[in-house]
Amino acid sequence: MERIESERLILRGFTEADTDDLYRYAVDPEVGPRAGWKPHQNREESLSIVQMFIADDNVFAIERKSDHRMIGTLGLHKDKWRNLPDVKMIGYVLAQDCWGNGYMSEAVRRVLQYGFEEMHLRLMSISHYTFNDQSRRVIEKCGFVYEGTMRQTFLRYDGAVFDESVYSITKEEWQRHQIIV
Repeated sequence: MERIESERLILRGFTEADTDDLYRYAVDPEVGPRAGWKPHQNREESLSIVQMFIADDNVFAIERKSDHRMIGTLGLHKDKWRNLPDVKMIGYVLAQDCWGNGYMSEAVRRVLQYGFEEMHLRLMSISHYTFNDQSRRVIEKCGFVYEGTMRQTFLRYDGAVFDESVYSITKEEWQRHQIIV
């Protein structure tokens, strides 16, 4: 996996040394459920996820430069609504004690640049569950265009069913957004 940097962050592949940092935020009942997954029950569960990320090679560990702590993840996945090879869908999660500092907006902006300039993607999409206002703000700040709300798209581990707001950005829209910002 490529290693890419922004002003305050390093986006890199996972190593097993990231397990404790992942576990630290994955047990938080405010973090996982916003992304649709159950809080981790133990360190072994986090290790299993780290090993899956290592094998997948499509999820970045987000490392804060100031203290080298792994504070979140950002994945570039196959778009679940578009069957095109040059389209990716972004998914992310961030440790709660890092919310409100602009880290995820910074990481997403850097991945947009990487995706359009290095991977030569035509479009990137992203979504959030309609109750997740923090994620919506990140998405809007990064210039994504709202496509609509998909109703009842996700059955969470606890039986709750959620609607999903869907966004995308083309390379041309991203380039225009760079001029404005």
